Amino acid sequence: MSTNVVILAAGLGTRMKSKRAKVLHRAGGLTLVEHVANAALGITSPDRVVVVVGHQADEVIATLEPKGVRFAKQTEQKGTGHAVMMCRDALEGDSGLVMVLYGDCPLLSADTLERLRCAQERSDAAATLITTRLDDPTGYGRVLLDEGGNVRAIVEQKAATTEQLAVRLINSGIYCFRSELLWRYVGEIRPDNPACEYYLTDLAEILNRAGHRVAALEIDNPQELLGINTRIELAEVDRILRERKARELMAGGVTIEKPETVVIDAPVRIGIDTIIEPFTRITGDTVIGEDCRIGAGSVIANSRLADRVEVAPYTSIADSRIETGARVGPYARLRMGAQVERDAHIGNFVELKKTRLGACAKASHLAYLGDADIGAGVNIGAGTITCNYDGVRKHPTKIGEGAFVGSNSTLVAPVEVGANSYIGAGSVVTEPVPPEALALGRARQVVKEGWVRRRRNRMQAS
Repeated sequence: MSTNVVILAAGLGTRMKSKRAKVLHRAGGLTLVEHVANAALGITSPDRVVVVVGHQADEVIATLEPKGVRFAKQTEQKGTGHAVMMCRDALEGDSGLVMVLYGDCPLLSADTLERLRCAQERSDAAATLITTRLDDPTGYGRVLLDEGGNVRAIVEQKAATTEQLAVRLINSGIYCFRSELLWRYVGEIRPDNPACEYYLTDLAEILNRAGHRVAALEIDNPQELLGINTRIELAEVDRILRERKARELMAGGVTIEKPETVVIDAPVRIGIDTIIEPFTRITGDTVIGEDCRIGAGSVIANSRLADRVEVAPYTSIADSRIETGARVGPYARLRMGAQVERDAHIGNFVELKKTRLGACAKASHLAYLGDADIGAGVNIGAGTITCNYDGVRKHPTKIGEGAFVGSNSTLVAPVEVGANSYIGAGSVVTEPVPPEALALGRARQVVKEGWVRRRRNRMQAS
């Protein structure tokens, strides 16, 4: 049977105490609603996923649109039942199944959604509800079952009797409906409650009253049903997602030293036999190859590292690419499209910005290299900088293969240094340097013997 998925993502989430819509908060490196959409896309195609948007709809749409899902707008937030009604025009003609998920439940897996779909397909029930047992169900609605194990009613905690409060089976709100019956009866939900909202949970009683059965699918892992209402819960879910990611990587052949200290986003990919040292942070769409070592305290975002790359401790890499066998750090910084080619070496306190460092080139100490194209085998001396900004525009520096740039050199862009040329230490270079030439751009040294003694005598006399 075809399966459509509705993701409810229209609310603001006032208990988050935030100007940002709840589903746009991040955990595990993705927004909450991205996690839910990814789970949904694990069981159905993008054109069958409809996300109900409301608060900050444009931002939610911009986040999910690249996935190819569809959207329905709930301009007034009148409850979960009302949100599902907003999808009627998009889905009513389909005779398959409709699954309803929540945009603030990021731990729900595609495997569990597949179990829910299969349970509903094999059943003659009008709907199947996911539920679980909690040692402390405080705050959750309770699921009351009949003698056959079907859902008889769902009672919110504030309306439950003492006997009903003792029930540990809780309502997740996650359903899979037969499409025809959902659209036939959803209009019977009434806002007969203090909030004057249309609650989807009322549909269980409505279906029972009409002679239709609502089945229950109990799962063993309550974590999957955790919804987020506060920053405290957000932090807990982030911890769980980070732990899941670390375990996934270690199971796949990555060594993580002190995994409880690292932060690795869900989309990150890391090759086998790579070692991740403590307190590293690897985020965004980062890909790290095999046999690498990422030093303690390093921060890597949206970058590509090939095989056998060594990143020494406390190095920052963002939006950059490092090729096979290169070594970077410690305390280096690469950003804005920096590219380090094979077997090149970047040492401590060296910064690259929009710069290509060629194969086997070296910048071992204390350099700033911005908007530069540096050829293979170049040596950049300590203290070298490319002066790429004139106060209005950025300008490029080009250094040919095999060139040697002496320590404390200043290359004033735009400028080109030819292949196999030499720049004398302490030079300020403002003109092109031909290949295999020596460039000196410093004043001649003057030595005045006895100057200190004469100065001291003058000062004593005065």
